[in-house]
Amino acid sequence: MQTQKQLLIAGLVALTVAAAQAAGDAQKIVVDGSTTVGPIAKAFAEYYMKAHPDVNITVSESGSGNGAKGIINGSIDVGTMSRAMKTEELDAAKGKKRNPVQHIVAFDGIAAVVHPSNPVKNLSKDQLRDIYTGEINNWKKVGGPDLKIVVISRDTNSGTYETFQEKVTKSERVTDRAEYVGSNGAVRQRVQSTPGAIGYVGLAFTEGVKALTINEIEATTDNVISKKYPISRGLFMYTDGAPAAGTALADYVGLYKTADGKKLVGDQGYVPVQ
Repeated sequence: MQTQKQLLIAGLVALTVAAAQAAGDAQKIVVDGSTTVGPIAKAFAEYYMKAHPDVNITVSESGSGNGAKGIINGSIDVGTMSRAMKTEELDAAKGKKRNPVQHIVAFDGIAAVVHPSNPVKNLSKDQLRDIYTGEINNWKKVGGPDLKIVVISRDTNSGTYETFQEKVTKSERVTDRAEYVGSNGAVRQRVQSTPGAIGYVGLAFTEGVKALTINEIEATTDNVISKKYPISRGLFMYTDGAPAAGTALADYVGLYKTADGKKLVGDQGYVPVQ
């Protein structure tokens, strides 16, 4: 009888611990992916955790490709991406019985940036393409000084890289002279320190460098909203299925719809969803 009672108590304790662990897991949100969307994800996390101290949100920035992989593998709750998931990624997710749901949390423009001392102010989209494919390799060919162009690109795992390929180089091979770096911040730093450099970054990363107009159109919030600026894009969060209403995950991802969330997006230098 005593043994049965002990077993019953042990079972109840185990169930209690398991329930507590499950409840604890429900209060953890793991976010990974785009370095471009990272500032938004972090601002949302800080805002939400301040109002909900029982929720722990971790945000990593290992690239849009890893955001997709995390959703496919089920290792994260939110995949942040500066491009839409590809057909093959969606198929891979379905193969693992995942259901990626896209949330457009903001809009952005990709700015071509140069060293502040560079006198060039504008490039046509074709000139920008020719610089990145190696057809143009000196600034004097586009009205600048007799100075070799140092081409800085995002790494190939980046959603920003893929959007730039889609909208500018049209999948043509990037010059072998290009230097690849892992984040918007790294592009900005390299351009800041190199008078002949050109790079491309999200709108939130233009401080300290000179953003060129493209086709005489400035990379501004208004021009992104109106789609006048030719290198614009959506910024995304992905979840496995639509988060259940009222959960921390639904509230966190849905912040972009709220007045406070729109302000947070704008404060990070991006364009809120209208």
